[in-house]
Amino acid sequence: MRETPEEIAALQALLDASHARATGHLRSIITDERTLSAEELVQLLTGMKVLSVATVTVHGEPRISALDGHFLHGTWTFGTAGGSAKARHLERRPAVSVAHIDGEDLALFSHGTAELLPPGPARDEVDAHWTAHYGSSPFSWGDDIRMYRLRMSWATAYASKRDELLRSRGVQPR
Repeated sequence: MRETPEEIAALQALLDASHARATGHLRSIITDERTLSAEELVQLLTGMKVLSVATVTVHGEPRISALDGHFLHGTWTFGTAGGSAKARHLERRPAVSVAHIDGEDLALFSHGTAELLPPGPARDEVDAHWTAHYGSSPFSWGDDIRMYRLRMSWATAYASKRDELLRSRGVQPR
């Protein structure tokens, strides 16, 4: 967990605003009893998580693929090879939808913009985190590895059995 109190507060504000403007249908599924707080999310989303990342082709066709993701500072980080179709899509059309779904237990659905991390302290921190997890830097995995941070504009978190999930994973409820 690397989130500051300010990052957790910003994530909570985004979750609250997103839930408030969600459709009635979505709110009938993701009820208050099934909603996770930002504080709970940052405790639950440690380590590598499999993400479904949706991009759009030049012809407006959706494409989805799975990526490793790490939740850092209240948002997802993920990477891909510069020669991948996903990298081409993100370069021209950085709007994405990103979901982490852990069966019926937990889900975080989000929309936003994928920001390429340029060289500097933010990318260095992401690289250090990923290197500690995998035992090698993602930048050593190919000639043109690109790391992204999701700038979320909408997000909702779901747990079908919220209290049971939190107890089973040792997370204190809000």
